[in-house]
This record gives sequence, C-alpha cells and structure tokens, in this order.
Amino acid sequence: MTTFATGSTGSHPGQDALTRDALTVLQPGFTGTTAPDWLLRRLGEGLASVGLFGRNITSPEQLSALTAQLRAEHEDVLVAIDEEGGDVTRLEVRTGSSVPGNHALGAVDDVDLTRDVAFALGRRLAECGVNFNWAPSADVNSNPANPVIGVRSFGADPDLVARHTAAYVTGLQAAGVAACTKHFPGHGDTAVDSHLALPRIDADRPLVEARELAPFHAAITAGTRAIMSAHILVPALDPDRPATLSHGILTDLLRGELGYEGLIVTDGMEMRAIAGTYGIEHGSVLALAAGADAICVGGGLADDDTVRRLRDALVAAVRSGTLPEERLADAANRVRALAEWTRRATGGADAGRTDLGEVGLVAARRALSATFAPLPYEPPAQPLYVAAFTPVANIAVGDETPWGVGAELARLLPGTETGTFAGDSAGASALAVAGTRRIVAVVRDEHRHPWMSDALDVLLTTRPDTIVVEMGVPQSPPRGALHVATHGAAGVCGRAAAEAIMGAK
Repeated sequence: MTTFATGSTGSHPGQDALTRDALTVLQPGFTGTTAPDWLLRRLGEGLASVGLFGRNITSPEQLSALTAQLRAEHEDVLVAIDEEGGDVTRLEVRTGSSVPGNHALGAVDDVDLTRDVAFALGRRLAECGVNFNWAPSADVNSNPANPVIGVRSFGADPDLVARHTAAYVTGLQAAGVAACTKHFPGHGDTAVDSHLALPRIDADRPLVEARELAPFHAAITAGTRAIMSAHILVPALDPDRPATLSHGILTDLLRGELGYEGLIVTDGMEMRAIAGTYGIEHGSVLALAAGADAICVGGGLADDDTVRRLRDALVAAVRSGTLPEERLADAANRVRALAEWTRRATGGADAGRTDLGEVGLVAARRALSATFAPLPYEPPAQPLYVAAFTPVANIAVGDETPWGVGAELARLLPGTETGTFAGDSAGASALAVAGTRRIVAVVRDEHRHPWMSDALDVLLTTRPDTIVVEMGVPQSPPRGALHVATHGAAGVCGRAAAEAIMGAK
C-alpha cells in the first residue's frame, strides 16, 4: 500500500482515515494541460484517481509529462480517461480517432479484430501513463432513436454485443489498462440523454436480463476490473431510484446475483439525471450507500471546490449515520486494490502486435459497406463539393472533434470544398453553394433527423449522381449513386469512405 504525504487540511496533525477515504473514492477532473496546485495537494491528502478529458491533452508527449507529474505526487494514482475510440476520443480529440468505434467493430463481427483494436488502444494509453479507461460501452442499442449511445454500441443484438464486449475487455487489460465496462445495467433502450435528464427503460425483468445484462455477464466473465453505473431508471429492477443510486441494482443484482467483485464507478455525477434531481453531494452519498465505490465527477465540474464539497458531504454522512463508515472504507479499499492491479499489470506479453494506426485503418475498411445504384458508378475525377448535414452533437461525443470525409477527399482531389448545413432549407442551400460540382452528402443518423432525409430528397431529385456517406447508425435505406455506410464518424472512418468514393478496392 502506498504511503501518502501528510495532509494539509483539518485540525489533525495528519489526514484522518475517514477524510482520506472520502478523498480516495472521488474521481475528479480538472482544466488545463498541467496539474493545478490544488489537485497535487489533494493527491497528497489521499485523492487516488484523476479523470482526463480532451481539454487536458494536446499530444502524447504532453500527456506523458502530465501523468508523470501526477505520479510524482502519488505513485499509485489511477489516471482515468474516457477513450472509447471512434466518436468518443480524448487522445485524438482535435484530429479524430485512429480507430473506429464499437459499432464499426460490431459490423465486422471479428472478435479477434476487436481484441486487437482494444489492445493497441490500451498500449497507446499505457505508453502515455494512463492506466484506467472508462470503456467499453456494453449497451445494446435496441432503440434506434437513442440520442446518446448509437455508434458507441457494438450493435442491437445482445449476443454480438456480449462477445465483443468480452473481447474488448480482454484486449484492453492485456495492455495493462483496466477496463471499465459501461453503462450498467444498460443504456441502449433509452430515448433520453442522461447528460440532460433522467432516462427510463420500461422493459420487463426477463427482457432486461436477456438483453441488457448479457454483455455485462460476458464482461464479468472476461475479468473486467471496473463497471460504470448508468443514471437511468429501470422500474423492473428498482421502481424508485436510478441505477447509480440503487442498492437493489448495484449491490443485490450486480454484486449478489451476477457475482461481480471489482470496482463500481458512477457515471459523471454532474450529469443532469443526478445533479438536477438529487444534487451531486446528496447523490454521491446515496451512490456510495447503494454500493458504488468511486464517484466520477469532472466532465463539467473540475475544480477544488467540487472535491472539497463532496469530501465534506461524505464525511458528514458517515458522522450522521447516513453512510456506514464500513461501506466508505470498503469502497476506498476497492479503489486501492484496482490501483495495485494497474501497478502490477505490465501489458508486455503481446508487444509485437500491430500498432494503433494500422489496425484501426484495417478495421475501418472492413467495417465499410457500399451500395451502388443500378447505373455504372463513375469515380469522381474533378474536385467535389462535400455537403455535411450536421446534427447537434451529444455531450459524450462533443463538438470539438472533426468528422466527415471532406479533408480526406480534399487530399485525394485537391480543390474539393466542404460546407456545413442544417435545418429545413439544408438541401436547397447545399445545391446553391455546390454549383456544378458533384456533391458528396454526408449524414449522421439520417433516421433520427427528418430534415436530413428531406435534404437528401432535394439533392437526389435534382442531382441523382450525388454520393451519400452515412456516418451514424445506418437505419435508413441506402440511396444515391453510391451509398457508403461507415458505422461511425471517427477520422479513420472518413479515410476509408474517401477511398471507397475514389474507387479504391
């Protein structure tokens, strides 16, 4: 066990065990590309985890320096990241991911490929000093209207999702990075984004067990070191409280019935599903009492005041009898046990495998499907006009990461230009700007956005040679001179789509 520096808060000569445990269970974020003084001070007082986001990362070299700075203060710190690959990337937030996301891997349905992608991604994380990844998503995307999961899921079939979840966990942990399978008990059948409100799944218990829980069974069997709870209400499991705050779901079901013994992490407590209903302080107390071991906070709240308020709320709850001291101590010990696992996990056994860029491009090419119109397809020879029909990004994905095919097509066909369109007049506007140039229409989840379908109607009626690229979940019927489905909007998916448009085999 690590020996910590003497704390600097409170009236005791050293940090008391209760206060230290309260800090140990927190997983805060911060702003900036170097660790602020307050964070380093809290690490010395017992804080055991730090969460990284795109705002904290500019390059592998900078990330390595940042994690070294954290470890100089606390050698066993868990450095966590939300790096799913595909649409949700923090390592490559400014360029787009080198690997396609889960939906593309599910479309290929090669578990060895999924394992290789996860291993390569884990190895890159480990090389930069990151040892805990809030991935993979094990959600079964059974609701096509889901606004927050979509291409983050391996698919809509529970068996497919289960086998790829297990492969991803195995690959990531072989690289020495702890996997955090999410979002328990399953966020796939929701029509509400839990960043914004509290979603509800009204499936009966047999369906929840057969569909939502199957991938988590597989992840547990594969040895996932952590599981993240979902801020969702599932009345068949608990009619009163969302999963993150439910003793029946986290302790009775996950620990008891499923036999899971690893770390339970909450999804971000600042998300409106919790913060807007219970508040983060009260919600954090309830989550620990329900069986969670680590409180994730910092996607939106990333300052010392948040850490202090949560620490004090947990200490006060123990002293008032609301939260048993043994429960907090057990949670803190699970955090320390995971830190110990990451310290011992070297990930060196498979060091000869393909690197991230190579395996990512192979996966993106294999995931792509192309549908041609009856007329012979003529690859473009002149500069194109790329019309990107862009929906509002969900918070998990964010709007910082570039997506589409415009940059790749401009590289292959210099002079190609891109414009972004949205709303009822999107199709007419794109036609007007494109002029005589051939159009590539890029959409994302056309089935969820009627205005997008209308825009394609306008384009294809006037310009039947239009090429369509679907970079979301391909639910709508293929149309256009060429319809390319990439099963995700990662940077590498754009490259594979551009190759297909240009006629590459």
